[in-house]
Amino acid sequence: MTDTDVLILGAGAAGLMCAIEAGRRGRRVVVLDQSQKPAEKIRISGGGRCNFTNLHTTPANFLSANPRFCVSALRRYEPADFIALVEKHGIAWHEKTLGQLFCDGSSRQIVDMLLAECAAAGVEIRLGQRIAEVSKPDDRFAVDTADGRLSAAALVVATGGPSIPKMGSSGLGYQVAQRFGLAMVPPRPALVPLTFAPDLLEWTRALAGVSVEAEVACGGTRFAEGLLFTHRGLSGPSILQISSYWQDGEAVTVDLARGIDVFEALKRARVEHPKRDLVTALAAVLPKRLADSIAAATGIGGRLADLGDARLRSIADRVNRWQVVPSGTEGYRTAEVTLGGVDTSGLSSKTMEAGAVRGLYFIGEVVDVTGHLGGFNFQWAWASGHAAGQSV
Repeated sequence: MTDTDVLILGAGAAGLMCAIEAGRRGRRVVVLDQSQKPAEKIRISGGGRCNFTNLHTTPANFLSANPRFCVSALRRYEPADFIALVEKHGIAWHEKTLGQLFCDGSSRQIVDMLLAECAAAGVEIRLGQRIAEVSKPDDRFAVDTADGRLSAAALVVATGGPSIPKMGSSGLGYQVAQRFGLAMVPPRPALVPLTFAPDLLEWTRALAGVSVEAEVACGGTRFAEGLLFTHRGLSGPSILQISSYWQDGEAVTVDLARGIDVFEALKRARVEHPKRDLVTALAAVLPKRLADSIAAATGIGGRLADLGDARLRSIADRVNRWQVVPSGTEGYRTAEVTLGGVDTSGLSSKTMEAGAVRGLYFIGEVVDVTGHLGGFNFQWAWASGHAAGQSV
């Protein structure tokens, strides 16, 4: 049996950050992960360059049943704090768009940085560990693996959610929470592409690969970013963002020509170029394939001079106010994160400790705190890991 001060389940972003902070405080820390490699989600993130934080992080960028829960941790560990760590290790970075920060080189640099900090803090990381059982037979926690039992005064659950299962994610964290009586907010995929039923796919499948700058709205929430047609439905940043707010059966309103009043543009073109074909006029504001497809779907075509306001309005509405009801999402297979998780009502917002079980902590994606796309979920991992690491 191995005795230690702190056991951390999960060698991802939150788990490694917690380990670093606890190790710096002189705590004996052991990190367990079932994968053969640590921090695989960091490695694949940001197209291999890791969107490691966002300069504009605020509590408004997070979804939770308790929107105020994230405030304390985010205030005590800000993007500037992680940037300082990145610069300490000589990692070059740049701002891409909307405050999103990426490595100039490889995301592996962030992984190596975290592992180096763990080593400096005396943290032990054990990979390829299949966890059979987690219990608390006395005043200490016990974790049974194929290699034996580990015992610790504090147990930190940083196992993430079931998103991207090929990276080794699982529902272990939820099982531990339920084992100790913590409530759950039902989890579901978030930041995930939306899918269409066969009838709508007949129209959109031919558009696979077409992208536009769009504004997407659902239930009073809207995002203005890129949109991509796929063989299954819609993807792109705006769609991934709205997927976290979309509920089954709801309509999504899409403006396929963000910032352009298509009705006014077509009326102006009718005056200036009355002999111009409708599709040609539409192609001035949309990709040609999309312009062709919309004209065909509405059955409206011909010269602009022959089209009255009502027909131009009908075309414009299909562009600026396209309403679509997705059939679902692509699920955890492609979801970047998981919405829901361990109910924050049972946790301390200052330390991440479970109120009913002394020494038990939950951090990162396993908790019911989910960020927008663009580095916010990594910032939550750093902040919640730091908060727990200062307490264990």
